[in-house]
Amino acid sequence: MTPDSPDPQPREATPRLAWTTPTPALVAVTGGGIVLAVAAILSNEAASRLLIGLAAAGLLVLAGLGFRQRPRLTAVAGTDPRLVVRTLLGADEYTRDQIIRARVVDYRRLGRKMPMLEIDVDNDGTERLLIFGRWDLGARPDDVYDTLVRTLRLSGETTR
Repeated sequence: MTPDSPDPQPREATPRLAWTTPTPALVAVTGGGIVLAVAAILSNEAASRLLIGLAAAGLLVLAGLGFRQRPRLTAVAGTDPRLVVRTLLGADEYTRDQIIRARVVDYRRLGRKMPMLEIDVDNDGTERLLIFGRWDLGARPDDVYDTLVRTLRLSGETTR
């Protein structure tokens, strides 16, 4: 077997330890914002220019937030596992002892059940609820939950 030849044995997939909004989705949102901004400039009516401009600004802000908060959620394995959550102001780290509860909850949105990952953490003596959907994670919240339980070694009252 040469280094260039493919490995005939399938490799075991390593769990994904960082989750974020997919780059193609953010690029598409940015493109939509640019198209709407051009449409707002080319519009002849003031009301149309305002509404289209607001929609363009909203999409561009959404894309900017998505790019700023990359990666959104990271699980750091090791002897002292921790959870890193990226926010607008920077990254917040939580040790396993600070995680009060993690679970997947189904919310009804637009007539469908949407799974959301809920993580309760102790943030300097105050309880903080973190909620992540598929848009934030770029993956199914159920899969992220399973990986977090394994990586952070959560058990007992900490889960579900």
